Amino acid sequence: MFAESTITSRRIMRPFSLLACFFLSAGLCFFLPLSAQTTAGASAPSSFTSNLINIEAAVSETFRYNANLHNGSSETRIYDLYAQMPDGWLIAFRTIGSQVSSVSVDAGKTQDISIEINASQLAKPARYDIPVMAISPKDTLRLNLQAVVKGAYGINLSTPAGLLSDDITEGSKRDIHLVVTNTGTIPLKEINLTAQTPAKWQAGFVPSKIAQIEPGKTADVTATLTVPDKTIAGDYVTVFTAKNSNASSDATFRMTVKTSILSGWIGIVVILLAVFLVYRLIRKYGRR
Repeated sequence: MFAESTITSRRIMRPFSLLACFFLSAGLCFFLPLSAQTTAGASAPSSFTSNLINIEAAVSETFRYNANLHNGSSETRIYDLYAQMPDGWLIAFRTIGSQVSSVSVDAGKTQDISIEINASQLAKPARYDIPVMAISPKDTLRLNLQAVVKGAYGINLSTPAGLLSDDITEGSKRDIHLVVTNTGTIPLKEINLTAQTPAKWQAGFVPSKIAQIEPGKTADVTATLTVPDKTIAGDYVTVFTAKNSNASSDATFRMTVKTSILSGWIGIVVILLAVFLVYRLIRKYGRR
């Protein structure tokens, strides 16, 4: 009796098991392709991003950011580029080497944009927040940048009294006392001294390079000018330059060359000899 009941139950459950397997298989076949298709077709949302959003530089330097504008929609969109700048600041957007004010981005694509910001020369050392926006008719993307102004580079080259002229005798040397001043708010490093002189003149500096000058401080330099012999008397200009990778300053120095006393006497003697020779020739041959 028990065996017959078991056999009957098995006969009744077998069709239900087969039916359940059928529906389960059909469901898997239906949902799996749909799920895979949805994942493959998914796209990242639209965004405006930059790897670096905080850059520190001097007030005279350019703040450069490399941004990425992604269009996550299913259509091409044109984005106008705009930024809220502090007074006196300037901004430029560049892509593919050209300055632009708007860009067209295809659906699902990303456009690289270079952002260049120049601070006002009057900007004080501080952190400045600069909101940058990419605006299309259907969405507005925002990128928050920060520019940290750490100060300004400044240098001045002159003499202690501000006098930029002197005189010299041909064939001699003259030492000129120069003063290099850091007029900025950032230390100046590796300052080189050079000169543009008249032809055949020579210039030397002690020292020829200054390791560092702190803001508001000065450094003394001695420039030596050598004037070649037989230089014609007159005014000559030499341009001294103090320069490093961040700042430079020129000092135009006028040097008046005078003829030496010995040369003057030699010239007078030559003239007198010439006159005497002419006189003798006239006396000798003029009677014949």
